[in-house]
Amino acid sequence: MKILVLNCGSSSIKYKLFEMDTKTVLAQGGVEKIGLPDSFLKITLQNGEKVVLEKNMPEHTVGIEFILQTLISAEYGCIKSLNEIDAVGHRVVHGGEKFNQSVLITPEIIKQVQSCTELAPLHNPANLKGVDAIAKILPRVPQVAVFDTSFHQTMPDYAYMYAVPYEYYEKYGVRRYGFHGTSHRYVSKRACDFLGLDYENTKIITAHIGNGGSITAVAGGKSVDTSMGLTPLEGLMMGTRAGNIDTGAVLYVANKEHLSNDQVSDMLNKKSGLLGISGVSSDMRDIDAAIAQGNTRAALALQMYEYNILKYIGAYAAVLNGFDVLVFTGGVGENQVALRERLCKSLAYLGVECNCELNAASRGEEVEISTKNSKVRVVVIPTDEELMIASDTKRLVE
Repeated sequence: MKILVLNCGSSSIKYKLFEMDTKTVLAQGGVEKIGLPDSFLKITLQNGEKVVLEKNMPEHTVGIEFILQTLISAEYGCIKSLNEIDAVGHRVVHGGEKFNQSVLITPEIIKQVQSCTELAPLHNPANLKGVDAIAKILPRVPQVAVFDTSFHQTMPDYAYMYAVPYEYYEKYGVRRYGFHGTSHRYVSKRACDFLGLDYENTKIITAHIGNGGSITAVAGGKSVDTSMGLTPLEGLMMGTRAGNIDTGAVLYVANKEHLSNDQVSDMLNKKSGLLGISGVSSDMRDIDAAIAQGNTRAALALQMYEYNILKYIGAYAAVLNGFDVLVFTGGVGENQVALRERLCKSLAYLGVECNCELNAASRGEEVEISTKNSKVRVVVIPTDEELMIASDTKRLVE
């Protein structure tokens, strides 16, 4: 079975085509700058080589048409006909309280996803553009929606509720939903498979850390708490997001600077985090380079970033009443060797022992980096949200 996975953003489309019998990637790439005159498709060939194909793509349907034509092209194609595509799986950011699992897309499902748009105004409409485009181009192909929020629908009410007047939850659905759910679900399950543990009887903390980041406590194969909230802004300090902050501080700055709601949102989401503190960049590689040159603000930014991660791991150790496995994933989690080692050393009080040699040799690959004596097993598991989406799609279609 061949399954196409689409992740449609406001001006981009990422895709992977899987052969699910072998779980191999036949093709992958992404369209960028949709709606701009210099839009293009970047594809990654089987040998790792990247090719850029320029084309004017004013909207998503044209972009998806270009992707599909490339999949069957003589030069870069991997299938002979679009009829070989058996199903399409879509990443959908917000499912609200309506969806606690992936679903086959129907007109009624589309209406329900649209009703969640207020909770993710930048993401859900873009996700649905991909659904609409496939419906027009491949009308007979079944489609599946896989939600970022669904894995976290198992959180208990005392974990997801905010301590604001209850009527705001009843009227507007104001509560914590959490994100990166597909990633947390994949790496927590994969970690247990990798370590030979029973997923249903293992307590896990998953640290998906990168430019965006969240941490989740998993028990019995279910999310019991996660760091992101109503929006992806809550929780960890991130590349450009502030994470947790005193609301009074936000109101104080907004008053002093005469900021509108949109300006406050822009400040907290796009100008804060590593970028806001360092003044250098939101990219950890640039932060490391600046620290090497003696930049004290960059050093402070990194220290804050790590401190926030450490606090959440400690908090979730308490929530789980101890835990068995710590998983690092995401761009930073998979590649920042020194950061992982420092975090593990700070968790020694929980019985965490890092095998520094194994840790130093690990970049972007599955590996256990804890010692044989460590009370908590620590692993690096590269996330594969697309494979999880494809797997859900296959299961539902079959």
